[in-house]
Amino acid sequence: MTMLEWVRFVLAALFMIAGLIVLLGATVGLFRFKYVLNRVHVTAASDTFGVLLTFISLMLIFGLSISSLKLLLVIVFLWLANPVASHLVAHIEIATNPDIDKECEVIRHDDR
Repeated sequence: MTMLEWVRFVLAALFMIAGLIVLLGATVGLFRFKYVLNRVHVTAASDTFGVLLTFISLMLIFGLSISSLKLLLVIVFLWLANPVASHLVAHIEIATNPDIDKECEVIRHDDR
């Protein structure tokens, strides 16, 4: 292996480890927090960042190829879809939970 390949390998390993640590933190937060809105908050940011780091690692391993482009498109899709899904889960929780005022501060807007 050349020096450039070793550098790519080390960088890919560091990105992979960092991504897995972030995803592990999101998983721990998912089981640790009690309320749905807290769970949504911790997983919404953490899983996107963890997947980003993991996919950057895979992109470094694959180099410039069609597989790297596909991984980049998956990252873009996750960055677009994750906030929307998190917002919908939070909106449904606020709309259906009768004890939401006991769990957190909610500002209700009149639908006009």
